[in-house]
Amino acid sequence: MKKTHCTQYVRQLILLFFAGFCLSAFGWERELVWPKGKMPDAQPHQIAAMTDEAGRKDFKADKHRVAYLEWFDAPAKGTPVLGCMILISGGSYQNCCDVGLIRQWRETFTRLGFQCVNFVYRTPRPEGLPIYQTAWEDGQRAVRMVRSEAAKRGFDPERIGVISMSAGSHLATLLATSSLTRSYAPVDNLDSLPCHINWAIINAPAYATTDGETGTPATRQGYGTDVRLSSVFKFDERTCPVSLHHGGNDPYTPNGSTLLYREWRKHKVPAELHLYPNKGHGAFGLERGIEFMRQMGFMGPLQPEEDLMQRFASDEARRDRVVEDVWPEGKMPSAQEHQCRPYLEWHFPRELKTRAILIIYSGGSYEGNNPDGFEVAPARRYLNERGMTVVTLKYRTPRPKDGLAKHTTAWQDLQRTIRIVRSKAESLGLDPNQIGIMGSSAGGHLTLMGVTSSLHQSYLPIDNIDRQPCNVQWGIAVYPAYALTDGADGHNTHGGNDDSDLLVPEFSFDLKTVPVLFLHGDGDGYASMGSVKTWEKMRSMGVQSELHTLVTRPHCFQRTASPGTGSYTWLDRIGDFLLNFK
Repeated sequence: MKKTHCTQYVRQLILLFFAGFCLSAFGWERELVWPKGKMPDAQPHQIAAMTDEAGRKDFKADKHRVAYLEWFDAPAKGTPVLGCMILISGGSYQNCCDVGLIRQWRETFTRLGFQCVNFVYRTPRPEGLPIYQTAWEDGQRAVRMVRSEAAKRGFDPERIGVISMSAGSHLATLLATSSLTRSYAPVDNLDSLPCHINWAIINAPAYATTDGETGTPATRQGYGTDVRLSSVFKFDERTCPVSLHHGGNDPYTPNGSTLLYREWRKHKVPAELHLYPNKGHGAFGLERGIEFMRQMGFMGPLQPEEDLMQRFASDEARRDRVVEDVWPEGKMPSAQEHQCRPYLEWHFPRELKTRAILIIYSGGSYEGNNPDGFEVAPARRYLNERGMTVVTLKYRTPRPKDGLAKHTTAWQDLQRTIRIVRSKAESLGLDPNQIGIMGSSAGGHLTLMGVTSSLHQSYLPIDNIDRQPCNVQWGIAVYPAYALTDGADGHNTHGGNDDSDLLVPEFSFDLKTVPVLFLHGDGDGYASMGSVKTWEKMRSMGVQSELHTLVTRPHCFQRTASPGTGSYTWLDRIGDFLLNFK
């Protein structure tokens, strides 16, 4: 008798599935996106199934023709539901293959308090239509269905986000930018609902540039005077905030993400861009996406901002401090009476864990600089705690006169400092071939001078120290100013977004150019596009750099910041980056 009841129950589940929804093996509810007979552009070769299901021996394609939503378990009982996350797999529009990512995203966002739903669209690519067309139709319908379920499932219908991968990210970009463009004719009353989303975390968007938009890897790596952002993305008034993530070696070019980011900025919609060096095609930096959501308020009110100097107030990790002049008496080039005396300070850690050395200096518009302020001291203390020797530099300011460029004397001081550090490193048990430089604002501009132009001498040699090379092994540029011709001596009037906004000519990008970690606020008047366009130039030379822009954040984003945001954890990006340099 029990066996009969079990058989009847299984049959009931199967019938429910074909009626429009079912429970998966995990008890998750499936809901078909289209009413029977109403699915647009139906094609007999397409299915809607994740690859693990489609690969089963008993899989029957005719029973999986319609796109569906798979509603996962709600957040733990008693946990406020913060919103809904739609999970979208990639697979070249040939299948939905990211089973592991869907699992990771479900577990992560459910734990954080979001209702999660897996969206499974039709694949493989339709015939006689754009490669994305049927998936886009399914996607717009799916968002409407999710919005219609908001009250039932306990979330705000204007708190719907998407996280995606690859072709799924191409689809997510369409959903994020082009919801006012109908992809299909209405089939019922559900289609009167809007299909916009409220935010997106987009990993490795494929087919974003014209050299790959027909469905191939970017044939020219996203480069070329005739290569553009694909015109399928409409960037309408419903375009939502985004966090873009891309590997620097992805054959589905990261230039697609930089071009998308530029377009987001042109439309003045908050955005982040995260670029990961030497990474291929994949999803990276999930925690950065969560920080983006937190900064935007999608995870509830921000905690009060905390002062960076108070968070890193102690020098307990420093063993010793040694001060020395940059120049011998009477030998300083381009000496000017109105400028301060340049000097450097060695800060040795109590416990040396790496032989690498980082030289740090502040910004100040080339009118002043402070080696003990918030742009230097917290980073120095953070790195001393991690066993790294830090050298801080007080370079000459205010700006030189006599027709010299604003950065000339500071550049001289930096080149001399690098030579001093290299000349003494070995005697101090440090590595003369593991030296990096880090600066903020005008100091970020100075860092880009140091990493791109070390083969250009800024002064004539004065002693044996100047026989040392002044190239470095890496740079860290924190909201670098003056990087673009739009704003070469002030804020960027165009936001640095126009094609006419070029990198300044003092960056020569010589053969000693090295990788850089860029950190920049998306709301900075010294536009984040200065960092992005420098990153693009370095990639074109084969130099893999890392970049993180921070949504809504201004110049000096780190001075005060709310816990759990990228402006709060920024020093950890430096720590992670420096793992490449021992």
